[in-house]
Amino acid sequence: MNSNRRTFVIQSVVGASVLATASLAQAQAMVVESDAQATALGYKADASKADKVKYPKYAADQQCGTCALYQGKAGAATGGCPLFAGKQVSAKGWCSAWAKKA
Repeated sequence: MNSNRRTFVIQSVVGASVLATASLAQAQAMVVESDAQATALGYKADASKADKVKYPKYAADQQCGTCALYQGKAGAATGGCPLFAGKQVSAKGWCSAWAKKA
């Protein structure tokens, strides 16, 4: 009986660590500027490279880190964005959906 309990506990720990590692790896994927969604929103990892002609509402102080949609911690280099589910955006990036944080 103890052998079965040990096996169960070991398999549970291994399974949980595999799931945690997979979740962490998935959360760290960065948005690529050539993604269809990124292209449609004019996303640039470096806000200074945003197309100012195509997006005239762009202003120099607009960056993902100052956007209401940005889910990263203050001062973090990257963070999540609901527009790019499961992927990270650069805090210094920009897209046309930028909205001022309250």
